[in-house]
Amino acid sequence: MKRQAKTHVWHQRHVNDFYVKQSVEQGYRSRSAYKLMEIDNQDRLLRPGIVVVDLGCAPGGWCQVAAERMKGQGRIVGIDLLEMTGLNHVTFIQGDFTEDTGVELVESALGYKAVDLVLSDMAPNISGVILTDQARSYQLAELALEFAAQHLQLDGAFLVKVFQGAGFEDYMKAMRAVFLKVAARKPDASRDRSREMYLLGRGLKAKPAQASALIESIQDLD
Repeated sequence: MKRQAKTHVWHQRHVNDFYVKQSVEQGYRSRSAYKLMEIDNQDRLLRPGIVVVDLGCAPGGWCQVAAERMKGQGRIVGIDLLEMTGLNHVTFIQGDFTEDTGVELVESALGYKAVDLVLSDMAPNISGVILTDQARSYQLAELALEFAAQHLQLDGAFLVKVFQGAGFEDYMKAMRAVFLKVAARKPDASRDRSREMYLLGRGLKAKPAQASALIESIQDLD
């Protein structure tokens, strides 16, 4: 199928998608908002008064859900390379989370306090080469896991998007080294044909510095 034809098919599927239509009707910035809603309905991650970091937050669908369910109580800090229109009760940073300067901006916005929940729906720019895209995706997921290990409260939680395939088992191993409980989630709002899924880690097995050292030891073995 030619590129133009593929683009047309994708566009038709997108505009006819139930969750796309619903997000427009209900005022959410992305269909992915419903993925977080479904997971939160099951796992009760969001509650008033907590501190949340949203990695790769643009265009802001997950921040919207978090702000609603936290009822404006607590703190939400989001970071993304792309611009994001402001949201009430959300501190947005336009920056590169993969660079130390980006992480430092997040830490500063948090007032250097520990975090209750780290969310990561990050995805790399797609090249079309499956192995390359998979590797880039897991590089982002590893950085998100390292951030969570360093910044979460001991009873905190980490929700991250991953893709089934090369790198999945190694990443699961790293998650299980850091968290007491690890569960997989595939919300209905995630397209059936997509290999994406979400991993949820709860409760650090060690203090943040020790958890970070565990991740580094696993990475050194790869």
